[in-house]
Amino acid sequence: MTDTDELPVLRTLGELGALVERHSDLYVRWSHGPHADLRAAGSRDDLTGVRMPGLSANPLGVEPWWGDRPVELWVARRLHDYSHLPREKGEGVRPWVLRGRVEGRGPDNEPLVADVEPVGWVDDTVIRQAQTEVDRQVGSWGPLRRDDDR
Repeated sequence: MTDTDELPVLRTLGELGALVERHSDLYVRWSHGPHADLRAAGSRDDLTGVRMPGLSANPLGVEPWWGDRPVELWVARRLHDYSHLPREKGEGVRPWVLRGRVEGRGPDNEPLVADVEPVGWVDDTVIRQAQTEVDRQVGSWGPLRRDDDR
């Protein structure tokens, strides 16, 4: 697909959860989108600048240890974990879903995905729904990168 503006938009947490139930090989990437990422053909390590052999992404497939908990809660957690990235990486950074082949692991042990097939954009509404879902949990989680108030 050359015009990524034509990608479908996933508008609810339920819609994204249903997609993950049908396809366990999906990943989410927070960036300026497939158009920018596919031109670069790989990510760079932020610390060293080293080019990596694929796009840094996070798996959406549900792990067996999750048991019979709701898929929507799993997806909410996966989105919540990296919801800080638009603030950190700048304007225009947003999540999108992709498929591809894991080519290796990045410095944070994240999959590096090659042969990328864009699947869809994740709407801001889904991020808000994910936050609401996380907030409803007893002992709510925080994003992986927490502000240091020291």
